[in-house]
Amino acid sequence: MHRIAALVRPPQSTFELACVAQVFGIERPGLPTRYAFGVCAERPGPVATHAGYDMLVTDGLDALDRADTVVVPGWLPAEDPPSPAVVRALRRAHARGARVVSICSGAFALAHAGLLDGREATTHWALADDLAARFPRVRVDPGVLYVDHGDVATSAGAGAGFDLCVHLLRGDQGAGYAAHVARTMVMPPHREGGQLQYSAPPHPAQIDGTLAPLLEWATRRLGEPLTIETLAAHAGVSARTLARRFADQLGTSPGQWLLAQRIATARDLLESSDLPLEAVARRAGLSSATNLRRRFLNTLGTTPGAYRRAFRAEPRPA
Repeated sequence: MHRIAALVRPPQSTFELACVAQVFGIERPGLPTRYAFGVCAERPGPVATHAGYDMLVTDGLDALDRADTVVVPGWLPAEDPPSPAVVRALRRAHARGARVVSICSGAFALAHAGLLDGREATTHWALADDLAARFPRVRVDPGVLYVDHGDVATSAGAGAGFDLCVHLLRGDQGAGYAAHVARTMVMPPHREGGQLQYSAPPHPAQIDGTLAPLLEWATRRLGEPLTIETLAAHAGVSARTLARRFADQLGTSPGQWLLAQRIATARDLLESSDLPLEAVARRAGLSSATNLRRRFLNTLGTTPGAYRRAFRAEPRPA
């Protein structure tokens, strides 16, 4: 059982805390329970929230010493530094191997603890300049949804907390488990961390140019040799215009989007089938087992075989 501890402080943002609780703290029919979720505070007792009510927190900072993942779901006001006791507890958790995660303004607490020094990190776009000014050793990226270093992860504001939590869930339990959880929350498809926090204003000629029909058409044909030119031709626009629409609406390029869909399809096939790697690669549109292995190593840091062994839905028959 993976233990998750959310560290809260008054006044606590209920939405950021709910991101963590909804993903990791709820038992769902049809899924094995893999997480034990709890909330702690520096001073146990009633903790005020921004929603106008208090919540009762019974665990103190010692809960961080037992956690496998520590989450700071917001830290407001952001200019208030954590106490020395909180800083020591965060550093101690990280030093013994716990994963430390922040949502939105929670990045300020991690920065005060020195856990973001020399690393890329993100926070809500409205707080990014302040984070960069206060902590010059942190490489703040104000545009992305989240940044995951494995041992430390940060997310942008509010809804991006869901994206980061589902991303962590995929890494822990596999794509199938995470997809089930996302469906129960009626969440949109998984968003990669490198997508923009917010879209740029659309070009006037593109206001009616939604990508939804094209994305649906392409996802049904991932096994085919799709190219940017193929997508542009189907959409009836130039490749340059299509690239602009992807950047405006999705914060990514057509090629990056296609690759992300193909890797997601390969992950699902590796978890749910006994297909050979060559067949998985062809169905996902990755051409060959060699290319599949290269893409997995570059994107996920593991091999398709190791991924299948870790996340196979059912054990292979003897």
